[in-house]
Amino acid sequence: MMNIQAFIKSIFIVTGITCLVACQSLVSQQYAINANASYQAVALRTELLLGNWVKDIQDRQPEFSWQVNSEQDKGSQIAYQIQVWRLNPVAKKTLVWDSGKVNTSQAQAVSYKGEALSVETDYQWRVKVWMSDNTGQKQQGIWSQPQKFSTAERFSHQTSVHPLMASPIKAKSIKRLTNGRYLVDFGRSAFGFLELSLTSGSAGVVNIHFAERGTDIGIINKLHRGSSVRYYKVPLPVNAKFDTYRVQPPRDKRNTKANKAIAIPGRFGRIAPFRYVEIETNDIELSNISATQMVVHYPFDPYSSSFESSSEVLNAVWDLSKYSMKATSFAGLYVDGDRERIPYEADAYINQLSHYLVDSEYAMARATHEYLLKHPTWPTEWKQHSIMMAWQDWMYTGDRESLANHYRVLKEDKSFLSLQNELGLLQTFPPTKNRRKPGESRDIVDWPPNERDGYDFKPVNTVVNAFHYLNLQQMADIALVLGKNTDAQMYKQRAEKLHFAFNHNLFNQKTGLYVDGLGSSHSSAHANILPLAVGLVPANKQAKIITFLKSKKMAVSVYFAQYLMEALYQNQQADYALSLLTSTELRSWYNMIRVGSTITLEAWDDQFKPNQDWNHAWGAVPGNIVGRFILGVTPLTAGFEQFVIAPQLGGLQFAKGKVPTIKGAVYVDVEQQSDNKLSITIDIPNNSRAKVVAPILTGKTIKAVLVGGEAIAFDANSGQLGNDLFSPGHYHIEVSYQ
Repeated sequence: MMNIQAFIKSIFIVTGITCLVACQSLVSQQYAINANASYQAVALRTELLLGNWVKDIQDRQPEFSWQVNSEQDKGSQIAYQIQVWRLNPVAKKTLVWDSGKVNTSQAQAVSYKGEALSVETDYQWRVKVWMSDNTGQKQQGIWSQPQKFSTAERFSHQTSVHPLMASPIKAKSIKRLTNGRYLVDFGRSAFGFLELSLTSGSAGVVNIHFAERGTDIGIINKLHRGSSVRYYKVPLPVNAKFDTYRVQPPRDKRNTKANKAIAIPGRFGRIAPFRYVEIETNDIELSNISATQMVVHYPFDPYSSSFESSSEVLNAVWDLSKYSMKATSFAGLYVDGDRERIPYEADAYINQLSHYLVDSEYAMARATHEYLLKHPTWPTEWKQHSIMMAWQDWMYTGDRESLANHYRVLKEDKSFLSLQNELGLLQTFPPTKNRRKPGESRDIVDWPPNERDGYDFKPVNTVVNAFHYLNLQQMADIALVLGKNTDAQMYKQRAEKLHFAFNHNLFNQKTGLYVDGLGSSHSSAHANILPLAVGLVPANKQAKIITFLKSKKMAVSVYFAQYLMEALYQNQQADYALSLLTSTELRSWYNMIRVGSTITLEAWDDQFKPNQDWNHAWGAVPGNIVGRFILGVTPLTAGFEQFVIAPQLGGLQFAKGKVPTIKGAVYVDVEQQSDNKLSITIDIPNNSRAKVVAPILTGKTIKAVLVGGEAIAFDANSGQLGNDLFSPGHYHIEVSYQ
């Protein structure tokens, strides 16, 4: 293990990757006691967008959201007052809405209800809250700092997003190689272009080589045929003096197709992913060289999240996944990497979850989801992910606007209700040897095809039907949110019918496993992972399936690993799940680091997909698994008014971190102090409450629980602590086992 640790440390030094961890005390400076402090709304959002001034607001009736900060007390909101002004260029600002005091706990998605807004106009809003602290005392807060917003050229239902930005990253090292070239290493791969300053002894042309892959002795430009790892050569005319040059890669026809690839704003010019640059001098004397990687990305707050554990491999894998969220945001929507620059639903779903868990940002995910509703891709299961994205959007934001605007397309185009057979199972589109026609769906199961574990495709497909079961449950809940009770009952009944048909027609009683489809005798890993992940497996059938999955190891792609991790963590298999997360085998996230990538890969290794991108966010599954399962932070109700903290250490000695939510950061610090004692330290943000669940240790039961030194009740079977949800505040919990 020491060799691995040394390697990871060397990667940190070379790449400049740092593990941003919570301070030693999980109570941040935000909660330091200040006798003069009062409740104040902070982190104001217009249409989900944070910032002092947000622009291009498309909604004529925008939604406002905020968090509640206090330097002294913890509590829950009982009322708010919003004021909105129109900012006039020459006159005083004009009040266009004063909500007055509104008695409610709502702090997300409060719709504007003032006079009609005008296009291309600047506005400003602020909010004041009334709070009830944890002792029941009522207190009026102070006015928030204002947020400014500007409306778009025209109003629409399109989601507003932040504009892309370019951040300068200075070279980590510049050195002359034995062949006379200069090697520039920026430490991490990123999408962008190069700014190069140098003094040239004479006028002429030097060659600039951009590369994703390289070592400390030069770039790697000899790639196997069909490789998508990026390498470009750009001739650069230089002047006989000191000058600064903007160097951009040539056009790549594969990722700049009109009306297909997502276009990069013209102000940035052409961009590509690169970490290394080699300057081929062509015998021109160069000096005073400095280089800047101009990184194009969506705004990203690296301080929104943190994670540290006793496993250096896991820390490095989480860092890799987190950075991948920023690095792959270069198009302003979630895309499939650099090869095509096209959004795909399954890719976007994993991107959405991991983005939520590492940054307090929700608009980009919603914009991508809504883009895909209008521009769907071909795989059957990818379309099913649109419902999953809609559900996660609701749960993480508490804003129902997107659900309401797009319910019809979710019901008519994504639910596949017309494809159900008399059993209640979906009958869909197995692959054929014929070329797929434009707009035609086909089942995919996993990608690339060699990752399907020998899947036997049938018209009634087990993986497709497991996703359908999840979709039906989610659509039932979405319909309830929107007041469509008849639809909700219909979806619920169909889900119940599918559950029965699934277990009576797709389960092999002799083997104790699910088969790949109706009429198949083959049981793949996929056909058993997904039923376990979505709650289709009865309790008496779970043990055999879990044993089977453990025997398969990592028999799926980086995409389907999302559902393998969920299946394991949701079924008390934290030890085995952790072994996969921290594996150093070829089919592991660690292998992505070992081969030299600083962004997650499209596949486990080039040998599994020779044309894979080295910049693919669907490989960043640990970015959401760590926050959702190891730290255990998940929403219980929409917008995190109630949420769960259920950490699962597995074999870790400790894990601690900061998980962003729309209510504020949740801090979790868990440590296995001895074989029979566990400590959990948590911070719950204002205006929310948490269900806290202690891990169930193999062969042990909970004996006692102390919170702040005082004994509290607990459920030894479920691990739930206390008789009620925990209120906002800081808690130190000690759990004893026997």
